[in-house]
Amino acid sequence: MGKKATKALRNAGLVPCVIYGGDKPVHFSSEEFAFKPLVYTPNAHTASIDLGDGKTIDAVLQDIQFHPVTDKILHIDFYQLFSDKPVTMNIPVQLDGSSPGVRNGGRLLFRKRKLTIKALPADLPDFFTVDISKLKIAGTITVATLLNDKFTFLHPDSTAIVQVKASRNVLTGDEDEEGGGEGASDASTDEATAAE
Repeated sequence: MGKKATKALRNAGLVPCVIYGGDKPVHFSSEEFAFKPLVYTPNAHTASIDLGDGKTIDAVLQDIQFHPVTDKILHIDFYQLFSDKPVTMNIPVQLDGSSPGVRNGGRLLFRKRKLTIKALPADLPDFFTVDISKLKIAGTITVATLLNDKFTFLHPDSTAIVQVKASRNVLTGDEDEEGGGEGASDASTDEATAAE
């Protein structure tokens, strides 16, 4: 602990870390490469930190500091997890499939790339998968489609995750009838939304 000790750890190739959430903060350090599977991933993960002497703490990465030039990891904050205590976490969203609305000229808008949930540690997913294979022009997939008894979303059920908006080059046909008729106005609305 302290600036001198922290500098000495970094000079030795170690990353100083602290775990909050328990009775008192726990300080430890480890080699930078040990954190790469946890840091350089699009998914959300909990970690089991072995402090030696048979002591292991389950935690979630809360904050990370990088060097502004070299991008080396300077410091990591963890938050201790307890099996009976819910935790709030941002979970990434992955899209699956190919949208027929996009194939017919619509524009895909990925509104929520991460969703905030509250859940017990054992119920935390690494990511959410949203199937867009039936998403047509003017269609929207909302948080309501992902509701589950195991966790609580900290967003309204009507929050849009992904949408397909009509654009000027919409193909004629069934898809066109579902929103293509207002293609020009939707496209300008869409551009205004993107500008915001």
